[in-house]
Amino acid sequence: MIPVCGLPVLSYNGGSNPGSDSLAIETKPTPAQQQTEEPTIGRSASLVAAGIFLSRLFGLFRESIFAHFFGSSFAADAFRAALRIPNVLQNLFGEGALSASFIPVYAKLTARGEKDEAGRVAGAVFSLLAIVTSIFVLIGVLATPYLIEAIAPGFHGETRRLAIQLVRIVFPGVGLLVLSAWCLGILNSHRKFFLSYAAPIVWNLSMIVALLVFGWKASISYLAVYLAWALVIGSALQFLVQVPAVLKLAPSLRLALATTDEHVRTVIRNFVPAFLSRGVVQISGFVDAFLASFLPEGSLAQLTYGQTLYLLPVSLFGMSISVAELPAMSSALGTEQEIATTLRQRLLSSTKRIWFFVIPSAVAFFALGDVIAAAIYQSGRFTHQDAIYVWAILAGAAIGLVAQTVGRLYSSAYYALRDTRTPMRFAILRVILTTGLGFLFAIPLPKLVGIAPQWGTAGLTASAGIAGWLEFILLRRGMNQKIGKVPFPPLEFVKLWGSAIIAAAAAWAIKIALHPTHPRVAAVLILIPYGAVYLGITALLGLNQAGPILSRLTRRR
Repeated sequence: MIPVCGLPVLSYNGGSNPGSDSLAIETKPTPAQQQTEEPTIGRSASLVAAGIFLSRLFGLFRESIFAHFFGSSFAADAFRAALRIPNVLQNLFGEGALSASFIPVYAKLTARGEKDEAGRVAGAVFSLLAIVTSIFVLIGVLATPYLIEAIAPGFHGETRRLAIQLVRIVFPGVGLLVLSAWCLGILNSHRKFFLSYAAPIVWNLSMIVALLVFGWKASISYLAVYLAWALVIGSALQFLVQVPAVLKLAPSLRLALATTDEHVRTVIRNFVPAFLSRGVVQISGFVDAFLASFLPEGSLAQLTYGQTLYLLPVSLFGMSISVAELPAMSSALGTEQEIATTLRQRLLSSTKRIWFFVIPSAVAFFALGDVIAAAIYQSGRFTHQDAIYVWAILAGAAIGLVAQTVGRLYSSAYYALRDTRTPMRFAILRVILTTGLGFLFAIPLPKLVGIAPQWGTAGLTASAGIAGWLEFILLRRGMNQKIGKVPFPPLEFVKLWGSAIIAAAAAWAIKIALHPTHPRVAAVLILIPYGAVYLGITALLGLNQAGPILSRLTRRR
């Protein structure tokens, strides 16, 4: 069928029913609509990135204070385990699965002007979510000792006792975070991106206040308990701060168990495959915690310190772009060939944007991870040696950072084509490989090469990085088979890596020449020149992403 502007054309109706492929008659957008699409996507990505950046900034501040008072102690291990176990609720029922199932149905009803029906669906989903989450919270609190034994069997004595106490406190708070994800679904459907991603600021603030108030006078065991209660309070605040905006946007909201409603049933049906996909991903996190519990005291805490840092570029550049691209790719119109061409172009342009920021992040983690870790964490009980261990964890994570981040984008492309099963199969393979390599790298390998067992945590992130590349290669190959070969610009790829490596060499020269002792002074003197050199070289090489950044910096001056 030949597409004509304003006339019906054949297209994929993706995004509203994950897991199934279907064709539908759509109207091709006018040139004016096509021109406004990119600025809208750019603005949406910017709002998501801004919200994530602010919440992560407060999160880093929280982690810095946490490191000061807890260091790599047994209480730090217990708190990290306590947070991981109930977090399963948030990750399974929260943003990822809920967004994939709820947002397409609710957004479509809102776009049609069916506000009353949209309110009934939103209320029914909230009611079901609240009941199911409450049941899981109750089960989790009662079964906490068994969960600790399954997730962290290496914990004993005071560490195990404290972990059990903390899990029972934290579980209700994480249940509230699931309800907060429902608010995110409403806000994102109405294109209100900033509030939903900035709301975790109050969650972080609650814990920051608890650390500053009680950290100077309480023992680390009691401080961990106070911090757990602050987490619950922060979870309630994160939910409540979004409620007024939700009620304003959805005035027809009605709480009821309308499970017979056709649209509610659609949400439930779509939720199942998304739930299973999230469950597969969660296994990898449990494997890390399971293996780290057998390593020396403080290993799980150090692993979490490292994860907080290396997930920052994944969230800022991978998540923000993927969140903005998903609705754009889902709404691609035209013939099958035209849709395939659009997806190839979008994947290429967004991959380049991700590369520009994530490649230097990976090089910085590998070459300057000690500077980064010390600047954020080194204080009080967190020593310089702890920063070295975190550096090793960051170096391991750097192996797969680019693959993990671009992989999020490719997963969004699959979801846009209503294919959730393919990414799930590849995720299963990744988890299997991560488990096998993680065990080998974390426990037997340090003994074989004659190094301290503490370095096994770096093996966990390195194994995940290797498995991440396998998953990305499979995602890319499968997408090439679906829509045709997505272009790969090797010269630009090499230029970016070369620019980052040269910038890292310059930063190392500064580090050796000045040898600053204060960690935060070192970060300013070393990391700022690193970024400046990288930006300057990429601009000289004519890479498109560098120009707009330099222009903004010049205008601010």
